Parts: sequence; C-alpha cells; structure tokens
Amino acid sequence: MLGGPELNPTAIQVLQVLTIVVFAPLVSGVIAHIEARLQGRRGPRVLQPYYDLAKLFRKETLVPEDAGWVFVLGPVVAFVCYLTVPMLIPVLTAYPLPLGYMGDILGGGFILALAGFSVALAAAETDAPYAQLGSSRAMTFGALIEPSILFITFTVALVTATDLPYFEAAAARASLGDVLRPAHLLAALAFFLVVLNDTGRIPVETHASTLELGMIDEARTLEHSGPLLALLRWGAAMKQLVLYVILINVFAAPWGLAGTRSAGAVLVAIPIFLGKAVGVGTLFAVIDNSFSKLRLFKITEFMAAAFLLAVLAVLVLFLGGG
Repeated sequence: MLGGPELNPTAIQVLQVLTIVVFAPLVSGVIAHIEARLQGRRGPRVLQPYYDLAKLFRKETLVPEDAGWVFVLGPVVAFVCYLTVPMLIPVLTAYPLPLGYMGDILGGGFILALAGFSVALAAAETDAPYAQLGSSRAMTFGALIEPSILFITFTVALVTATDLPYFEAAAARASLGDVLRPAHLLAALAFFLVVLNDTGRIPVETHASTLELGMIDEARTLEHSGPLLALLRWGAAMKQLVLYVILINVFAAPWGLAGTRSAGAVLVAIPIFLGKAVGVGTLFAVIDNSFSKLRLFKITEFMAAAFLLAVLAVLVLFLGGG
C-alpha cells in the first residue's frame, strides 16, 4: 500500500479539480495527435493546446456590435460549471469527498446542461448566422440526449440502489457481477453513445469542422476571440475529460482510484486516470475515423439508438434479467 502523509479531504477535492483543469488540454492534445496518426498525418504537438490557450489569452477580446453582456458572460459561466462538476464525481478517490454528497448524476448533468446553454445563448446573442445555426443545432440535439440520460440514471440507480456517483462506482467495484449485469451493460453502452455524441465524435463531417453542413460546436465559437475563446476551448477540453470520468470511474472501469488519503495513493491515481482517459479517447478517435461521414439528420437516429438501449436496460431490469 502506498504511504506518505495523509492529505486533507478538502485538499484532495481541490486536487481533483486541478487534475481536470490542468490535464484536460493534455488529454485533448494526445488524442488529436493519435487521430492525426490514424489519418496518416504527422499531426500537432501533444502540448499544442497549451500553446494555443497561451496565445489566445494574450490577444484582444473583440465583441460583435450587436452583442451584449450575455456574450461576455456565457463563456465564464460555462467554465465555472466545468469547474464545479469534478467536485461531485470520483476523479481520483474511491471514497466520497466533502462535496461529493451535494449532487447526484442528474445534478451533474444539469450543471453540464447549464454550461451548454450558456455557450449557446452567447452565440445566439451575436446575431451572426453561423453562430446562431450552431446554437440552434446544439440545443436541438441536446434535447434528444436528455431522455437517454434520464433512463440511464434510472437504470443505474435501480441496480446500485443509489444515484450518487461515488456509491455507484463503489457498487461496481464491490462485485464484478454487478458490472456484467445485462441492465448495467446496456446502460453503460447507452452512456458510451451519449459521450460519443457530446464530445463531437459521431462521424458527421468532423468534430472540428468549419463546414456549414456539419459544424455544430465550432459554429458556436466563431464570433469569440481572445480570452473568451480560450475559456471556451479550455472548457470544451474539460467537459470532454469530465465525461470520460463519468464513463470510466462510474460506469465502466472504476478501478485504480485512491482508497486512502495518503499522498502517494492520491498522486498515483492521477497517471492511472489519465491513462484510462487517453485509452477511451483513442477508442473514440478510432470510431470517428473508421466510418464514412453521415448526413447531419442521422444524429437523430444515432441518439434514438442510445435511447432505445437505455429503455431496454430498464425493461431487462424489470423482467428479471438485470
């Protein structure tokens, strides 16, 4: 067992947030580099997202003539939301931290939804056609995700008798049989599809596309510049890593977390988590680059598949096969 001095629970909670904040651009950079290799390109440097953020923070912020205070406040609110969610989920520890009891999976989902709404509202404030197009598409497809998340949460809560992320992960670690239950597997697969959509990895155009027919997330940030654009890009990387945390440490593989408050155990949990996150990101990159690009309206069919898996998980559970 790893030793060292015991850390204060509040310090560990701060360390969880710092892990997401500091390493989110790194995970994005590694995945972008791997994706470029899959496409036969040399690709950007692994640390390129840090250079991009530093350059954007040094630039001037330009506000469109028709935009108001919502345009400026939107990226800030979204960034604060992404800072809040890591306090509620098991990033590094297997035991709940002081604020881990303050929100369940649905609460974390509402906070992430508030972040997306803030970004979409800031984009719509500009009156720019492409920004409003991306905002409208993001809200439309986001509404299709919510029923799936509700059924996934309902299923996991029934299987583990709780909807708190720490206790859901503990129930999965306690018995491999719980992880392999059909209802849990179906719910995990449905959430996998949700994360695939939320991180822009559905093979519709490309996740970083600036083409009118396929762009969604990129369109919402077209009118932002300087520090505001930096907050949006940094926040997008943090959101991706937060979703990976929920997928890995709550649903799929809640192992490798620190079981004690010793500094050694907590610090070792950081590279273990980053390794799992890069593995999941690589899998998403392989999926994104292994299929022909779909038409935009196919996203509705994709999310319908996620919803049907979540509903099937509930049915299996109630029919006695869960």
